[in-house]
Amino acid sequence: MILLQVQQLTKYFGAELILSNIKLEIQTRDRIALVGRNGAGKSTLLKVIAGSLSYDSGNILKPKDVTIGYLAQNTGLESDLSIMDEMLSVFSYLRNMEKNLRRLEEQMADPSVYEDPIQYERVTKEYDVLQNDFKESGGYQFEADIRSVLHGLNFHEFDYETKISSLSGGQKTRLALGKLLLTKPDILILDEPTNHLDIETLSWLEQYLQNYSGAILIVSHDRYFLDKVVNQVYEISRQHIKKFPGNYSGYLQQKADQYEKEMKLFEKQQEQVAKLEDFIQRNIARASTTKRAQSRRKQLQRMELLERPDGDEKSANMMFKIEKQSGHEVLKVNGLAIGYQEEVIAKDLHLYLTREESTALVGPNGAGKSTFLKTIVDQLPSLAGEFSLGTNVSIGYYDQEQANLTSNKTVLSELWDDYPSSDEKEIRTVLGNFLFSGDDVLKPVYALSGGEKARLALAKLMMQKSNFLILDEPTNHLDLDSKEVLENALIDYPGTLLFVSHDRYFINRIASKVVEMSNIGMTEYLGDYDYYLTKKQEQKELAELDKAASAPVNQETPLVEASTYQSDKEQKKLERQKRRRIEEIEEKIESLEAKIEEAEDLLCQPEIFQDHEKSLELQEKIEACQSEVDNLLREWEILHV
Repeated sequence: MILLQVQQLTKYFGAELILSNIKLEIQTRDRIALVGRNGAGKSTLLKVIAGSLSYDSGNILKPKDVTIGYLAQNTGLESDLSIMDEMLSVFSYLRNMEKNLRRLEEQMADPSVYEDPIQYERVTKEYDVLQNDFKESGGYQFEADIRSVLHGLNFHEFDYETKISSLSGGQKTRLALGKLLLTKPDILILDEPTNHLDIETLSWLEQYLQNYSGAILIVSHDRYFLDKVVNQVYEISRQHIKKFPGNYSGYLQQKADQYEKEMKLFEKQQEQVAKLEDFIQRNIARASTTKRAQSRRKQLQRMELLERPDGDEKSANMMFKIEKQSGHEVLKVNGLAIGYQEEVIAKDLHLYLTREESTALVGPNGAGKSTFLKTIVDQLPSLAGEFSLGTNVSIGYYDQEQANLTSNKTVLSELWDDYPSSDEKEIRTVLGNFLFSGDDVLKPVYALSGGEKARLALAKLMMQKSNFLILDEPTNHLDLDSKEVLENALIDYPGTLLFVSHDRYFINRIASKVVEMSNIGMTEYLGDYDYYLTKKQEQKELAELDKAASAPVNQETPLVEASTYQSDKEQKKLERQKRRRIEEIEEKIESLEAKIEEAEDLLCQPEIFQDHEKSLELQEKIEACQSEVDNLLREWEILHV
């Protein structure tokens, strides 16, 4: 069933065209991601569809009974009610039905009604109809739904009588999301819902949205999240929109394939046009060939010329260099306690970082990750214990709140004032690399978007040339393209990294070590995010096994369950090993086939083909690679049996 259609929609801000000829369709159970660069118009389109912003032309068609729920970016729930009372307000109609049921029950118990058969029958019929409606509308489970959503959004440790006005901005944002989820609209529109969510809560939200009964239209810069949740992608670029089936990874592949195909067609046509023009130019003046030339000219005029396909829009250009190398030991933390004044947030923290390590700091919201980073960079005093930096260590710190930016300065002055010895051309070049060009550099910092402020803060960080980068949520506010540019820059960075991030894809690409932080210590995992997840799952399984094994020995059932669990655990372990080996084989085959293709291309070159020794060497290489591919394929087939 079609829930909503956007037809030829156009939107201007003043004289500036933001969206042009936008077409979008939402059907029941659709899971749609809206992607594009910062400033492309994603949030604008969501607001237009939600009805909170006007548009200049086109149509939005929606049946009257279709409901829309919209959560804007960083929307906090402002209320004087308690957490539970605010959530209960969503179900006021059910609570009224419940009151009416109690009223009817009291009437049925009243002797004056009970002893009057006609009146009693009327009341019982009304009660039966109302009770059925109450049940069908979820009247017996709405309180359980509230507790489930609050638990999933990490409010399970809160007193539900806590006043919302006393909560932090991030907590109010999570509550706004929770309240919207409980309303269960036909179309759920979410603009960056993953902000302020820790990894555990993100996983819960993914699962919730996968099972959501309505349609979802979502803007997010979290690639893991999009891959798990969506089945369609609409890309906004250069004011226009294009649809791609599948999840985000599928969209990237389709986009690349489409561009390659369109470019080949364009180049082929350009080659054909060049040949026609050359023939016309050489033959138009000759009497014997002028008719043929004129015929080619008409052919050229009739030809519908293809436009060069648009490549990706301009990307930022980041490169983090260091001025001098640090010693082997970079950071040593021993028994550290952190917090504010007398309030200890986390204690007994131990950490040891060496040169060129890349360490991700993970943990639930409130564990003290940002506080730990601020303590290390001397923005907060430690409450107990100690930490020390190694020889020649110079710190570059990225603050997720961007408190190091001065709001009333221009973009140019913000960078130039920190590096007055640089000339204006150099500063403008750096800013240009971070997508600030022309009059953009004269904008005041307070007028910048979240993404622009993030790029400016990264530009300042790049200029420092520090050998130890400490980054607090560096991907917040960055669009997907800028995230990828930042990832590549940090992968090539020759210094040491310590960072906090909730972006699981980012952690997987950057981290060589994951440190899980709680309020009572730190645990190290020597691998990327996937390795961390695997080890956490193994720990969970071992804990469950220990629990089963510690059950009373005189009870037969627990021992049987423990035995079964051990068997299941071993089976799961073998399955994981099998999957990892299959992935290794597929990667190896892909690498070998690339080598074979490269060698075969070389064999086609005359200078190689005519050189007997070189061609023999290449042929032997091809045969060896092919033999290895054959062996790997046989193993791959066995593993799939």
